Amino acid sequence: MVVLNKIYTRTGDKGTTGLATGERVEKWSLRVESYGAVDETNSAIGAARLHAAAAPDLDAMLGRIQNDLFDLGADLATPERDKPLGWEALRIVAAQVMRLETEIDRMNAAIPPLDSFILPGGSALAAYLQVARTVCRRAERLIAELAAAPDEKVSPEALAYANRLSDFLFVAARRANDNGAADVLWVPGANR
Repeated sequence: MVVLNKIYTRTGDKGTTGLATGERVEKWSLRVESYGAVDETNSAIGAARLHAAAAPDLDAMLGRIQNDLFDLGADLATPERDKPLGWEALRIVAAQVMRLETEIDRMNAAIPPLDSFILPGGSALAAYLQVARTVCRRAERLIAELAAAPDEKVSPEALAYANRLSDFLFVAARRANDNGAADVLWVPGANR
């Protein structure tokens, strides 16, 4: 259980932060940047949910995803090391990735295929979901870079979850645009 009875600790005043393992790292380290971008994704989804009253099933999926994003942040904040942790680290599991895939497929079945790129917009919910998607893509790039670093480990499920989530948010935005009917289509060269 997490207990936060004091919000400031002053331990980061010199530019470092603590990982879940207790180890101190710079606040700009790639690992911290990665889980920070996951946190930003979560906040962007929270803002999108303010516009989801007319889509309670989508809102429920987004609420579950917000919880999953805390799991992902915990996964990234607990690097795998050679010495045992003394507890079981919380990790993203394949079932969480599969649930996203199932939900993407179910939503996408009712949406016509695209014949153009779409511009972020349409409904407020769709626009906010597109913002969340772009923030999620940044998190995904950072996680991929962290996974490629020679002295770092990232589970394949953590990277897959971020990748699948950005796809989910794209499809969810189209769903929020009346299953694509209110999508704003890109017109190449329209303003030349």
